[in-house]
Amino acid sequence: MHECVYLGSDEWGDWFGQRGGWRSDRPGRSVVVVEDNVTLLPPSGDHVLTMNARPHLTRVYIDIAWDAGWSADGVPSGIDMDLDVVDREGRGVYIDDEDEWEEHRVLYGYPLDIAEKLEAVTAHLAEVVAAEQPPYDRATAERWLARLVDSTGDSPTAD
Repeated sequence: MHECVYLGSDEWGDWFGQRGGWRSDRPGRSVVVVEDNVTLLPPSGDHVLTMNARPHLTRVYIDIAWDAGWSADGVPSGIDMDLDVVDREGRGVYIDDEDEWEEHRVLYGYPLDIAEKLEAVTAHLAEVVAAEQPPYDRATAERWLARLVDSTGDSPTAD
């Protein structure tokens, strides 16, 4: 569970925001977020984009996903497929967790067509993130980060 607020939607999908001081919990990991961030849930369902406010060193973090979208009960959900595209200061854009992806692809017997599709999505996203094409650019992040601050004020409390 992530403490966050729904910010709205645009041509890229639905945006959520999380203020510094709010919690992110998932199996095996619980953190208090330091910097504000915004997350995009695109209609393609094949990834989830998170963009962090400065001074966070990771500008972009993309979880490659399967069937990410809105569940029947109105909650964002999906399956994290282990591959990630990251843009981190000092390192640039890279694909992370390829070893975990390969291990799970074999262990869980991902169908070849799905594996090939997600690998192609990952390669494409690495290219567009490196080129800072919208919505993976700084201007888009800044616009949604400003909306996050406007919608929540200075108080890091979730609805």
